[in-house]
Amino acid sequence: MSEQNGIPEFDPQGPDLVYAALADHVVARVVAGDLVPGARLPAERDLAEEYGVAYMTVRRAMQVLRERGVVVTVHGKGTFIAQDALPNIGQGRE
Repeated sequence: MSEQNGIPEFDPQGPDLVYAALADHVVARVVAGDLVPGARLPAERDLAEEYGVAYMTVRRAMQVLRERGVVVTVHGKGTFIAQDALPNIGQGRE
């Protein structure tokens, strides 16, 4: 993935924990408007393949994003960007 629309490139080899880097990358995509509130995310296994990480890494990143209020998961339907994701992003990692 290359840098586009102000979204930094995802680097699983960087200094952050991979799941945290993945969660931050999804947040950056929301801020840049690449992912809009209500947008359905691909399945976790598909995201793992897209990002080149383990499935459990994506699961952990989605858990962090749910805790931050950036995504909501509806059983049987999928994971979506929360309608109020942008206000919640300011409360991110501290």
